Amino acid sequence: MRTYRTLLFDVDDTLLDFQAAERMALRLLFEEQRIELSEEIEAYYKQMNQGLWKAFEEGRIDRDEVVNTRFSLLLKEYGHEVDGVLLEQQYRSYLEQGHQLVDGALEMITGLHGAYDLHIVTNGVSKTQDRRLRDSGLHPMFTSIFVSEDTGYQKPMKEFFDYVFARIPNFDPQQALIIGDSLSSDMKGGQLAGLDTCWFNPEGKVNTTDIVPTYEISRLQELNQILGLK
Repeated sequence: MRTYRTLLFDVDDTLLDFQAAERMALRLLFEEQRIELSEEIEAYYKQMNQGLWKAFEEGRIDRDEVVNTRFSLLLKEYGHEVDGVLLEQQYRSYLEQGHQLVDGALEMITGLHGAYDLHIVTNGVSKTQDRRLRDSGLHPMFTSIFVSEDTGYQKPMKEFFDYVFARIPNFDPQQALIIGDSLSSDMKGGQLAGLDTCWFNPEGKVNTTDIVPTYEISRLQELNQILGLK
């Protein structure tokens, strides 16, 4: 079993429950706009939003296009003309309040803190991720927080990881492991960067891609076994 010294963690749906934060933010945003948030609209938003972020991961559009057009595109589909930039700002203020933890995340990171060099690697908006991590209590336990908005690149791009590696003193990719929930972002990015990868898959999704993670776990506590901890 390989010995790891540096652990790189994704944030959304790995350490923080993004689904819960998103639901709350959408509900508050639509209440403010006096528009009913039906199950159909919410499902359509999630599908469209995932498509936009996938295009971002693939480098086909930039982050500003993702966040500043998604609500105008969404509501235009349902007959509403809105200011997409303004709604994004309002949504972002609600999303920043969402710091619900994934089950076992705080206990796991607390246990690893001090024994491993812990870093955050996340796609997203720096201000939002920073506040959510601080409010959750996780922030002080990480040596550094790397957000795509700051690096100029995004997972799974190798350039994102080159940026990260250059800023971790004495970094050795042979002693590093990336942990995340996304095959296309975290696992693919880790592989492109020459890292071992750990896919956090609590819902038991079927992997239909050609990306083969080094490890797969369904609960965060299972990471201890990979690390050789009790």
